Amino acid sequence: MLYDTHLHLIYPDKLRYPWLESFEVLNKPSIFDSYLTRARRVGITACLHMEVDVAENQIKEETALVADLMARPQSPMRGAISACRPEDPNFPEFLDWARTVPTIKGFRRVLHVMPDELSQTDTFRNNISRLTGTGLTFDLCVLPHQLVWAGQLIDHCPDVTFILNHCGVPDVKGGEIEPWGGRLSELAKRPNVFAKISGLIAYGDPDSWSLDDLRPFFEHTVSAFGHNRLVWGSDSPVCNLGGGLETWVSATHALTDTWQAADKAAFLHDNAAELWG
Repeated sequence: MLYDTHLHLIYPDKLRYPWLESFEVLNKPSIFDSYLTRARRVGITACLHMEVDVAENQIKEETALVADLMARPQSPMRGAISACRPEDPNFPEFLDWARTVPTIKGFRRVLHVMPDELSQTDTFRNNISRLTGTGLTFDLCVLPHQLVWAGQLIDHCPDVTFILNHCGVPDVKGGEIEPWGGRLSELAKRPNVFAKISGLIAYGDPDSWSLDDLRPFFEHTVSAFGHNRLVWGSDSPVCNLGGGLETWVSATHALTDTWQAADKAAFLHDNAAELWG
């Protein structure tokens, strides 16, 4: 069984995605029905929607769309990681609303395209700290040089559970472990952080990456966090940049082929089920 913790759905007929206007390869519909057909074939039994940085005034509409997908009979959709704006002084009111919406399991604020100092402001840090005791998680989408900033945010919020997206976006194509590896290891020392192994094939050479290219980054992440602080994600449809959903699932199974059954189950399903249901 696979629990996909990083599914993006794109409905341009219903929502606006300003950033996709300059990302032609992804600027097209990616709908739930198409995903389901492929997901069932590769053993995905549960999934979590990851926000797609919709227009800010449509964040709640994106959540409502996911709620409708959850309500389908036998739907594998378990909830939504909602977009948010912790830098906004009105975030407390947004959080009060979110806590009344069962669909929402956590939040993400895209940081890799924002100024590094955004997450270091008192407003941002204090608003993320408000997640303490709510059971809501916070996904970190950062570049390798921002891992230090991420650590400082986490230190300010020791009782909030953080999820590091895409292993911290290592340079798979370039093959350079450092300085990413050292920064990742430092971040992993904080017990309230999980690593999401997702997106790796999109960071390799799209025409020539191999398992040997992925392996050092995959294994370093596993070593740093341990099997009980890992979750798996497809990063669909972004994974299409490196071969697609089926290719990533096959690579995942190959990279975990020698694992103990319990460790593999924890990574691929159980840890996510414990975090988000």
